[in-house]
Amino acid sequence: MNRNTIVIVSGLPRSGTSMLMHMLEGGGMRVLTDEIRTADDDNPEGYFEFERVKQIETDRAWLEDAKGKAVKMISALLKYLPRNYSYRIIFMIRKMEEILASQKRMLVRRNKPTDDVSDEKLSKLYLQHLEEIKTWLKEQSNIDVIYMNYNEMLENSGENVKKINDFLDNSLSGEDMVNIVDQTLYHQRK
Repeated sequence: MNRNTIVIVSGLPRSGTSMLMHMLEGGGMRVLTDEIRTADDDNPEGYFEFERVKQIETDRAWLEDAKGKAVKMISALLKYLPRNYSYRIIFMIRKMEEILASQKRMLVRRNKPTDDVSDEKLSKLYLQHLEEIKTWLKEQSNIDVIYMNYNEMLENSGENVKKINDFLDNSLSGEDMVNIVDQTLYHQRK
């Protein structure tokens, strides 16, 4: 993989992006994270976030430090990626009912309201967003993307790690990546 390429792990919130970041790091990829958001009951292995990503509309200077590394970015921010960089995006997909259940559980743990938006409405908004972002990604000549299913990753991690490693020019230790997958952390089975 070109050392100037930025690997982005993306998807909806609670779609398995932290697990994938952990896997990439375990496989030998350098990750861009600031460790501000620490591990908790919702992500016992950590979040692997880099706070400046959230400011990409106004702060893009950090992208230079992201070259040759993996960084996590929610899918809603992808459209702000500047076109003067090359990206490989690993986009995590997960069963919608599991995403919603995981989000609700996280909100409950944090004593936040869970009834601001109905699951039905949120699901509809998320599905619409996914269609829009997939269409946008197809139109970007500086972005290569692979879609990985969280549920399939847990069921057959070896085969899915091979797909990821192929996508990243076989630059990682697949065995070490597979060893990161922890079935005991899969709480919202549907």
